[in-house]
Amino acid sequence: MSLLYNCAPPAAAGHAASTSRRAKSRYPAIDIHCHVFTPVAAALTKDHFKPEYDPYSFFNNAASKEVDAKQAQAIGPKLTSVEERLKVMDRDGIDIQAISTAPIQYYYWAEPELGLATSRHINQNIASICAGHPERFVGLATVPMQSPELAVRELTRAVKELGLKGVEICPHVENEELSADRFRPFWAKAEELGALVFLHPHGFPDGRRLASHFFSNIIGNPLDTTLAVHHLIFGGVLESHPGLNIVLAHGGGYLPSYAGRIDHAHGARPDARSVIRKKPSSYLKKFYFDTIVFTHHQLEYLAGLYGSDHILLGTDYPFDMALPNPVGFVAGAPHLSDKDKALILGGNAARLLGIKLPAKKKRA
Repeated sequence: MSLLYNCAPPAAAGHAASTSRRAKSRYPAIDIHCHVFTPVAAALTKDHFKPEYDPYSFFNNAASKEVDAKQAQAIGPKLTSVEERLKVMDRDGIDIQAISTAPIQYYYWAEPELGLATSRHINQNIASICAGHPERFVGLATVPMQSPELAVRELTRAVKELGLKGVEICPHVENEELSADRFRPFWAKAEELGALVFLHPHGFPDGRRLASHFFSNIIGNPLDTTLAVHHLIFGGVLESHPGLNIVLAHGGGYLPSYAGRIDHAHGARPDARSVIRKKPSSYLKKFYFDTIVFTHHQLEYLAGLYGSDHILLGTDYPFDMALPNPVGFVAGAPHLSDKDKALILGGNAARLLGIKLPAKKKRA
């Protein structure tokens, strides 16, 4: 099992020489999309893992696996070292990270008790990082979704005992949709606790057509999120739990740019409105989206259609599909107002995480 899920471009190395010229912002910046790795949890699962348990790397061709292996060596310290993490945060103008596990460590394939054990170790690691630097980090938990009962128990412990602010989950649980009845107690508990839910993919479950050209990530990641969001909407999860705050990685996948199709289908076909009665797009507008979309056009489109109060800064630290200059990307968007930028860079995340926004920065 590779350390990695390739979710910044070794290309980030190409931008490293210009780090002193990276655009900074006078507004506080909170990163909702950044990862950590917990070695002790990996050690627990080592003897139980099979390659087919990790569809992301299992379907990748040899060229992608080679790149991933090199990246694992290059960024390993950034996933585990707080000191390395703080250096990059200071360089990039990130005031606070909302840290969550690297998706390779979801471990939904494990037996429930093993999944619970790994989740507890990961959550304790995240909580310890936050406790060591409470002004720089807040944490998002992981939970054993293969057992909703244990997931509810661990989410409750993570929020109430460890002080974590939410939870990161995969868009599916071993090919089972998150809208399935057995996951409803999880959604109810997340709503009850006011826990932010960060939906982050790990490749696509059936990646046979995505093996080459790094399509497992380029297409597979946003595709898995897209499918999950359809199920959450059409399956009635958002209708049953209107208080949920769900943040979607990678700009929400493909659906936010093609929402007219779901509304048309809902009106044209009775089988597309068997559960929900309102337009599907009305539920889509309840989601939140990170900024990892790579073009100002797409960022501004999301802000214009769904509201700048529904967009959160994300970096994808420290992987090679991250924005090289995340704060500068938002600050440089030509058609966003200062108010929009302040919300996207930190205001929205502070509100959803229930934390105090850091002091406003002075102009350089």
